[in-house]
Amino acid sequence: MTTQVLNDLTVEVDGEGDALLCIHGLGGSSNNWTPVLPVLGGFRRIRPDLPGSARSPLPADGKALSINSYVDAMTELLAALDIGSVHVMAHSMGTIVAQHLALRRPGTVKSLALFGPLVAPPDAARPNIAARANAARGGVAAMQEIADAIVKGATSTQTKEQQPAVLALVRESVMRQSPEGYAQSCAALADAQSAALERLDVPTLLVTGDQDGVAPETNVRVIQQRIAGSRLVVLDGCGHWTTFEQPQRCAQELEAFYAALH
Repeated sequence: MTTQVLNDLTVEVDGEGDALLCIHGLGGSSNNWTPVLPVLGGFRRIRPDLPGSARSPLPADGKALSINSYVDAMTELLAALDIGSVHVMAHSMGTIVAQHLALRRPGTVKSLALFGPLVAPPDAARPNIAARANAARGGVAAMQEIADAIVKGATSTQTKEQQPAVLALVRESVMRQSPEGYAQSCAALADAQSAALERLDVPTLLVTGDQDGVAPETNVRVIQQRIAGSRLVVLDGCGHWTTFEQPQRCAQELEAFYAALH
């Protein structure tokens, strides 16, 4: 495995085979995918930290983050690695980025595996996400409060009762974000708009948890209806941090999904 800095993005690249771009969500990092790497041995795995997240700095040009700027960053990353076509795996906010990437670059994206998938925040939720952006600018103490709230609200009852290490991992993932980077990431999510999902024409796997309040099953079923031929899996006892909370089930679904493509 190599860790590189390309176009100001910190990215981990390892393995050989078809390219697989792994896009984390809000408060995440390349480590969102570490639990499922054992079943992805047949791929060249590209795991960036998005601009302003984890180990990647905010853009040097000073422009605010947006879904479009994330798509630009992923497009430029693929070009820097000389990758012409790619499978894409994504979580949460990253699934919005993945959808727009697939539509902007038709023929480039060969499949989508989307965990805790979103199309855009409900209008009623946008002010709360924007308020979280403002709160994050309060610094380290504010990020700790945000992390605690996410652990409480975005993981399942079973995870809270049986997997204390997962709670620590989610908390650490959020607390490791820079306050300004996290704030701008929240603002990007608050402004996100739906891609034209009906135009997507690639094999698509949708995975959510039965206790995922961010991507509840009812919402994901609407996404399934909008993406022709997509498959939905609902994991029992799972919240929004799917690959952390149910890594074995996620790995099984990925293994079956990619096996069916060959």
